[in-house]
Amino acid sequence: MLHNYPNIENIKIAHELIKPFIHRTPVLKSNLINEIAGCEIYFKCENFQKVGAFKFRGATHAILTLSEDEKRNGVATHSSGNHAAALALAARMNGIKAYIVMPNNSPEVKKKAVAGYGAEITYCQPTLAARESTLETIVNKTGATMVHPYNNYKVICGQGTAAIELLEEKPYLDVVVAPVGGGGLLSGTAIASKGVNSNIKVIAAEPEYANDAYQSFKQKKFVPSLKPNTIADGLLTSLGDKTFEIILDKVDDIYTVSEVQIIEAMRLIWERMKIIIEPSSAVALAGVLANKDFFKNKKVGIIISGGNVELSKLGDLFK
Repeated sequence: MLHNYPNIENIKIAHELIKPFIHRTPVLKSNLINEIAGCEIYFKCENFQKVGAFKFRGATHAILTLSEDEKRNGVATHSSGNHAAALALAARMNGIKAYIVMPNNSPEVKKKAVAGYGAEITYCQPTLAARESTLETIVNKTGATMVHPYNNYKVICGQGTAAIELLEEKPYLDVVVAPVGGGGLLSGTAIASKGVNSNIKVIAAEPEYANDAYQSFKQKKFVPSLKPNTIADGLLTSLGDKTFEIILDKVDDIYTVSEVQIIEAMRLIWERMKIIIEPSSAVALAGVLANKDFFKNKKVGIIISGGNVELSKLGDLFK
């Protein structure tokens, strides 16, 4: 069956294009976490990426592939945080305007970041309908190019470059694990990983109270995210049609984890590795720790998706 979605070559081309703009983030490990998990884990630390998240890769690729006419009118998106910051910074670095629609309940740290990168922010009610209608109004008014946070092949190719780098350094991995929200990171990771090594397993992890990707994957039909309730604020969105197709085709399994497991995994990385990750990132390690039989003695790559934490709410996180 022929697919129209990108392949490994598209992701390699994207990587060459964005290399001058992104950080090549470190791959770290912890002997103590390996002992606890019963496997050998390599963490691709996108919390050290510009804007503190992998999203900068996809946003940069989307902007670098715009035509000159498109650049003149700028870019627009809706996002509760990391994609908004990523698109705002990538736009500023390339001298173009960014219009960002943000839910009014977005984390303060993410609102400040987006404003700091010079984007024009419009706040809306925290529903997908409000986000999409507000964005449509802005695009109609400005002529800006809409850059979807994940349901966009240019963005997906950019996100896949993190897995390319991981596998350049650790080509012998048995499994790669990524969190899943809208599916941009997971889609890119799956295409890249399977393109490098067709035998590698690609596993996603998702909060059990925002498990639409898990349900969609198991039922082989799209199930929307309805009233998700999780500490992992980066994983609240539904899959897109583009990401869902890739995930069905390329991903081996999706595991769900509890809120307690997410917090325990985040605490473990903070305490043992001395690095700050956000709850959405901890979901991947939580998935490994909750499924030790599957991962036992394997060499596992985990994409740490970001490190943007609302520090004023730390007390709430670790209650």
